[in-house]
Amino acid sequence: MIIDGRPVEAISGRTRAVRNPASGEAVGDVPWGGPEDLERAVDAASRAFPSWSGLPARERASILVEASRAVDSRAEEIAGTLTGEQGKPLAEALGEVTRFGEQMRWYAEMADKIYGTQVPLGDPSLLGLTLREPLGVTGAIAPWNHPLTLARNKLGPALAAGNTMILKPATTTPLSTLAVVAAMHEGGLPAGVLNVVVGEGLGSEVVRHPRIKKVGFTGSTATGRQVMAAAAGTLKKLVLELGGSDPCIVLDDADLESAAAVITAGRFSNCGQTCRGIKRLYVQEGVYDALVDRLSKAVSAIEVGDGARPAVRMGPLHTAGQREEVEEQISDALDRGATLVCGGHRPEGHDFAAGNFLAPTLLADVDGDARVLSEEVFGPCLPIVRIHDLEEGLSEANRSRYGLGASIWTASMASAWRAARAFEAGFVWVNTAPSAYYQLPFGGTKESGFGRENGIEGLLDYTDVKSVVFGDLG
Repeated sequence: MIIDGRPVEAISGRTRAVRNPASGEAVGDVPWGGPEDLERAVDAASRAFPSWSGLPARERASILVEASRAVDSRAEEIAGTLTGEQGKPLAEALGEVTRFGEQMRWYAEMADKIYGTQVPLGDPSLLGLTLREPLGVTGAIAPWNHPLTLARNKLGPALAAGNTMILKPATTTPLSTLAVVAAMHEGGLPAGVLNVVVGEGLGSEVVRHPRIKKVGFTGSTATGRQVMAAAAGTLKKLVLELGGSDPCIVLDDADLESAAAVITAGRFSNCGQTCRGIKRLYVQEGVYDALVDRLSKAVSAIEVGDGARPAVRMGPLHTAGQREEVEEQISDALDRGATLVCGGHRPEGHDFAAGNFLAPTLLADVDGDARVLSEEVFGPCLPIVRIHDLEEGLSEANRSRYGLGASIWTASMASAWRAARAFEAGFVWVNTAPSAYYQLPFGGTKESGFGRENGIEGLLDYTDVKSVVFGDLG
């Protein structure tokens, strides 16, 4: 782990192996910490807070810029570590590392743009002001699917605003996070500002800890409920980015070539294990067959294998249990009358025998009550539904209990605007890929959580507002 600026073992001395989901082989060991290790980390973050928050904003920004450049200098090495522990192709892993530095620098540039206000009061002899101040020690709990992306969404704004942080990565993907944070310290990040603890059950300890003032959590809706319950005892601030089942509507006037390319990437990148991935496809009947045909050709051409191989475009699912759940969801859809367009099986051969591989899958004419539509599918399967018009598509899209993202493909501005307003989601994309941008706030509605990461909104949420009234000082 990394506590107070240096690598440390767990007080208990315990370790756990981290395994490659493509082969099952161990790729490293990690200390297996407990509550006593978290306490060490909170002590370090508490000691570091006064000096870190007291730095002039531009000086804090300069430190973060240099720390991010140190991560850039080790990008290829860290990407290899990420692929080894998570399974995604090297190109995707390298992009995740590169964007880590980009986002850290963007937030560093925002450090001196946290403004208060002057507020006119009823009495002209009084001066009303608002101040924004950092919270103190904050916590971040990041999942295994995009461990660096979903950590940086929390680290960037928290540190730029003057907070210190305890980061708890997923127990199956801690190595790349530890490598990133080690590089940041090599780049000049002061000791205690950012600490990393690893161990089963430590996430709930972070949420309950009375000295941690806010927790940013990304994970499943079920775990999000547990986080809310655990946080109630200390009434700490929360941002919850939870599950998603993002719909995509394709209308008759859409550019099918562009739509097919984006939908393929938007569903099958990271083996379909992406919160904001396209997970339900609703296609107007006039272009339904043509789009299914295009998607079938594109999806069938995806090369599956160990993400460390340069030609591979889709790696394994992260765990065997995850693969089994997706297979059960596919079977349910087929039992309800869906058509298997392609995929739906485990690839055969020596290269696939030990990994959690599943062929990229398309399901057509899916029944509206199938699990692949009502549940989050966190794997390489895309269900396709035929719709008559936009209104039917919107109705079906909004049936979900989730509301993270949604997208539409159309040449009509009227249809695009209608969908943008009607989608029950926190983020909408029109004729473009479902990507998150650190300049824009990202988060969900309904059972996809609350609060926003990224953008100025994400930065300000790591501050408290203090009101001040000045009377006559003469």
